[in-house]
Amino acid sequence: MIEISASRPRLFILVLGIATLLLIGQALWFYLMGDYVRILLPALLAPLMALATLLAAAGDASRRASAYLALICGFLLIAVELPSQSGFPALWIGLPPILTLVLLPLGPATLLNLALTPIWLALLGNGEADADLAAGYLTLVAVASLALWDRLRQRALLQTTDPLDQECPALTRTRLHERLTGEFERARLLERPLSVLLLHLPQLEMTREQFGDVPRRAMLKTLCQCILRDSRDLDALGREDEAAFWLILPDTTESGALLMRHRLQQAMEQIVLVDTGPLEVRLRLEAPRSGESCQAFLARLQAMTQTLASG
Repeated sequence: MIEISASRPRLFILVLGIATLLLIGQALWFYLMGDYVRILLPALLAPLMALATLLAAAGDASRRASAYLALICGFLLIAVELPSQSGFPALWIGLPPILTLVLLPLGPATLLNLALTPIWLALLGNGEADADLAAGYLTLVAVASLALWDRLRQRALLQTTDPLDQECPALTRTRLHERLTGEFERARLLERPLSVLLLHLPQLEMTREQFGDVPRRAMLKTLCQCILRDSRDLDALGREDEAAFWLILPDTTESGALLMRHRLQQAMEQIVLVDTGPLEVRLRLEAPRSGESCQAFLARLQAMTQTLASG
């Protein structure tokens, strides 16, 4: 399935809007040409496509429903036009599986394409079986599914190896723990100070529930940009969980860490978001204790993070 929920929601909405206008234009064309019998289908599908456009604009929760509505409209149009297309059957027989793979996840799309194989072949062949068309259709479904599967596999591999979080410019939880372990061992070996600033966003879950995913991502991005702008190059910002971040401060004494905390707190107090208002962030400063192991320090930071989330 083409990623429409995160990376290209506006493009998906634009495509649905254009499809709605094309259906309205087709109905008007049939009216002007006097082909009144063919007006009914585009006239009925245009409101459905408009509804799909509105659902796509409503948010992530409704975008899947808009994809199914668009698929239904496409299937009805193809089913009506397919029997009259005697030329270039391979072109027309390729439209349903490609449309399905674009709008649905890979598994359901493949099952639906295989289940609808007899219907599309019967419509194109006027009820007569055609081995060449069947072979071409099944080959297209297999090749397109394999291409999409490889694309999804490459994306999963990239996400696994990418050190940054998918939603904001911060290290992933795994990379964060690796960086913390390295800095802890370095600090102990060189007898250098180490501090960790814990941050929690209590507004994040409320923002998702009330305003959707776009303001939530904007809040995450704004927070990370504010922290990275006021931190040093050797500092490391990572995302511990959904609403918690750790800022690793190598070679930073307690006084220096307190100064960093004060500077970040002042900078965040000046941030006002459009939907949620002033940015609310809870902060807590921690440092390794004498004789404390790395695992014990990590466990203590996780416990303090939970405490910070509880308020």
